[in-house]
Amino acid sequence: MSSSDIFIGETIGTAILILLGGGVCAAVTLKASKARNAGWLAITFGWGFAVLTAVYTSAPLSGAHLNPAVTLALALKKDGIDWSDVPIYWGGQLLGAMIGAALVWIVYYGQFLAHLTDEEIVGKPQTKAVEAQEKGAGPVLGIFSTGPEIRVAWQNIATEVIGTVVLVLAVLTQGLNDSGKGLGVLGALITSLVVVSIGLSLGGPTGYAINPARDLGPRIVHALLPLPNKGGSDWSYAWIPVIGPLIGGAIAAGIYNVAFA
Repeated sequence: MSSSDIFIGETIGTAILILLGGGVCAAVTLKASKARNAGWLAITFGWGFAVLTAVYTSAPLSGAHLNPAVTLALALKKDGIDWSDVPIYWGGQLLGAMIGAALVWIVYYGQFLAHLTDEEIVGKPQTKAVEAQEKGAGPVLGIFSTGPEIRVAWQNIATEVIGTVVLVLAVLTQGLNDSGKGLGVLGALITSLVVVSIGLSLGGPTGYAINPARDLGPRIVHALLPLPNKGGSDWSYAWIPVIGPLIGGAIAAGIYNVAFA
C-alpha cells in the first residue's frame, strides 16, 4: 500500500464510519428526527453497521484500520505495519472523522436548528442555559463525541482501556487479512459484531469511544460549527477517550504478542 492509498482509504473509511455512527446518534437525539428516542439498541447496532460499511469500503485501499488504537496495535504487533506509516494512518483517520462529523451536521441541519432553539431543550431564556453549558457538555455534544454518565477519571479511563482491549484483541486474532496488516472480508463482519457487543455490554458508563479519532475529530467539529446555543465541547474530558483507547491498543498488542504470536 502506498502512502497516498493509506491516507485516502483511512480518510474515506473514517468519514463513512462517523457519518453513519454520528448519524444514528443524531437520529435518536434530535427532537424533529423520525427516529427520536429509538434508544440504545438503535445506537449500538447503528455503530456496528457503520463499522461494517466503512471497513468494506476502505479495506482495499488502506486495510481499514479506521482507529488510531488499531493502528498502534498493528505497529506493535510482530511483523506488523511500519512505524513510518503510523502518522499517515492517524492523519487520515482524524481528517476523515472531522469530515464525517461535518456531513452529519449537513444531513441534520434543520433538525439541529429546531432542537437547539427549542425552549424545552435549551431552556428559557436560552442565553442563561447556554452560559451554564459553556464549560461542560452542550445539549448536542453527544452526537459528536462521548461523555461519562458518572465523571470519575480513573473509572472512565479504565472503561475505555478495557473496551479497546476487547476490540483490538478481536481484530488481531480474528479480523486480519492475509498480510496481517489490515482487516479482511470476514474480519469486517466479526469486528462490527464485536463493536455491537462492546456497546451493549460496556458502553453504558462512557459511551464507548474505543477510538481516539472517532471522539477527537467530531469534538473539534462541534467546537467549530455555527450551531446556535450549542454549549461547550467538554474539553476537560476530551483527553480520556484519546489516551484510554491508545493504552488499550498497546495492551492488546502486548497480550497478542505473548499469547498468540
